[in-house]
Amino acid sequence: MLFIPKKSKFKKQQKGKAFNKISNNLSFSEVEGDLGLKALTFGKVTSKQLKAIRQLLNKIIKKAGQLQMCAFPQTPITKKPKEIRMGKGKGNIDHWILKVKPGFILCKIRTKSLSLCFKALSLVRFRFPLKTKVVYK
Repeated sequence: MLFIPKKSKFKKQQKGKAFNKISNNLSFSEVEGDLGLKALTFGKVTSKQLKAIRQLLNKIIKKAGQLQMCAFPQTPITKKPKEIRMGKGKGNIDHWILKVKPGFILCKIRTKSLSLCFKALSLVRFRFPLKTKVVYK
């Protein structure tokens, strides 16, 4: 099962303004759990990537800690099928994304073995399409 919302106010959304901006305002807040993964750049994360990350963290941590995913995709992306002529309205929903800003905590882990969680989060960093940083309390 992918991360998709059960219900949304509107079926389709517009893209909005250009999301990748240059920002000097990087506010880094504290993490409530023991360890967390924080975004350092702007970007978009798909629901498939979030699912893969959650599975990888659960596989490494197992029952040694508690995982909390703070990220959930809210923006639908539409796409028209191939070999369709222009016009005839907007395409169907293809996938869902999460728009991430710098300083956003993507996931938190509460555990007693910090070395295991640090290893898990450092492996997860390669799965994200944006720069991240492991932060701890």
